[in-house]
Amino acid sequence: MKYRISILLAFLGFFAQAQEQLTLKDAVNYALQNKAEAVKARLEVENSEYQIDEVRANALPQISANGGLTYNAIIPQMALVMGDQVQVIQMGTPWQSNATLSLNQQLFNQAVFTGLKAAKTTREFYKINAQLTEEQVIEKVANSYYEVYKTESQLKTIDKTIDNTTRVRDVIQSLFDNGLAKKIDLDRTNVTLNNLKSNRQQLVNALQLQENALKYLIGMDMNQDIKMPENTFEVTKHALVDESTNIENRTEIKVLDKQSELLALNKKATMAQGYPSLSMNANFGYNGFGDTFPWFAKPADGVYWSGTSAIGLNLSIPIFNGGSIRAKVRQAQVDIEKLEVDKRDTRLALDMSLKNAITQLNNSLISLNTQNENVNLAKEVLDNVENNYKVGLATLTDLLDAETSYADAQNNHTNALLDYKVAEVQLIKAKGELKSLTQE
Repeated sequence: MKYRISILLAFLGFFAQAQEQLTLKDAVNYALQNKAEAVKARLEVENSEYQIDEVRANALPQISANGGLTYNAIIPQMALVMGDQVQVIQMGTPWQSNATLSLNQQLFNQAVFTGLKAAKTTREFYKINAQLTEEQVIEKVANSYYEVYKTESQLKTIDKTIDNTTRVRDVIQSLFDNGLAKKIDLDRTNVTLNNLKSNRQQLVNALQLQENALKYLIGMDMNQDIKMPENTFEVTKHALVDESTNIENRTEIKVLDKQSELLALNKKATMAQGYPSLSMNANFGYNGFGDTFPWFAKPADGVYWSGTSAIGLNLSIPIFNGGSIRAKVRQAQVDIEKLEVDKRDTRLALDMSLKNAITQLNNSLISLNTQNENVNLAKEVLDNVENNYKVGLATLTDLLDAETSYADAQNNHTNALLDYKVAEVQLIKAKGELKSLTQE
């Protein structure tokens, strides 16, 4: 708990500084500490400990104390015939009191013992499920994080395009003022510039929505400003996997395996309902009776107390229940077989996702290299056309087309980077290593 508090305080101090940057590692760790799904998963693990305590209590001695006080306003009588005479005998005294201490202990109850094993297995299930929940949170945060960065990159690209177009417009404005350019060229440039500014505003709006979505995914206050680091979209060397990669390490498989254990224990517990059970009970108490209020009274006051004690064994042997237990056992077996079908299907899906992730990452890397070359070529074309336009060897249309091609190449490069990073996340997920994103 101290460790969690220290992490939370560190994050609060981190985000309190407006100039600090939000890395993917920071976003993921913040989400794991604050997002509702991750918090509830940890609470489920904590709650499983209490479930174990509850089941364990059934195997421990059950001790209870009882007491009572009765005033018989009208004492019942009984008639006894003795020879030729009838005698009426009073049954009891006006006041009666009792105090009893009882104990019950299960000596053999297969259902209770199986339930204890199931409770411990449930704790392990919730721990694995919490890990799966964390991985799902990490995947969502990583994808959302890269979406925000993509839009920020597109915003930077359009800002550069606006600057370049504004510079060209100013040149044309100067030429027009000196009678060396046509008004239609100046108007076309202004239209292009206005369209770019409109597109920029749309990107600003999209960025705000994506940042809000990211804040929601990590459980951050919507009023908190975030800033992305410059190197988020750098291409990192990521080791590919070969055909021998074992998907059995995936958390999804571990969850299903633990569910199999729980269903097997459920079947055993159901079968145990048909087994004999043996328990011991014991009690010790006092009974008091007399003509006056019995508490704290003595025989001299007409009140008498006597002790009682008993120890016994209870044996219960089910003989016939109409076949209900057999039906329940068969239902439990069907549940086990259904889960085995789910496990086979999950393994097939995970194997497919692994192969698809490798293919997608390779394709994304090829596309990324191609787009990188396109950016360089588009920049060279733009520089050449701009120089030619200044000396009258290129038209304004050529210049605007070159500007558009260069901006498109930059945006395509940004999209290719996003595709690569998303494919990288999917590959990390397929290898069962999403937790590594919390340590980068």
